[in-house]
Amino acid sequence: MVAPTDIQLIGTEVALRWADGTESFISFATLRAASPSAEVRGERDIFGHQYGGEAPRNYVGVEVTGWERIGNYATRFEFSDGHRTGLYSHELLRQLGEAPKE
Repeated sequence: MVAPTDIQLIGTEVALRWADGTESFISFATLRAASPSAEVRGERDIFGHQYGGEAPRNYVGVEVTGWERIGNYATRFEFSDGHRTGLYSHELLRQLGEAPKE
């Protein structure tokens, strides 16, 4: 998956422009809820038992305060609630941008 060519904050959304000209718009709340971090999703041991993770929550009002590209495969976002451990693969960002809006 190719990295976004541009990332901007517009209102309450992250706007991503992709090399093929496609633009994705993902709300801050959707992005925060979809964090792929172990802190949010939990972890599984070798037997498949899930440990940790948080219950689904409403992140309305949480804002993106910054971001950092991680190599050629992911972006790490920083949120106003202090969360900053999720590495969002470019594939995940593209999927979130293509998902139907609620």
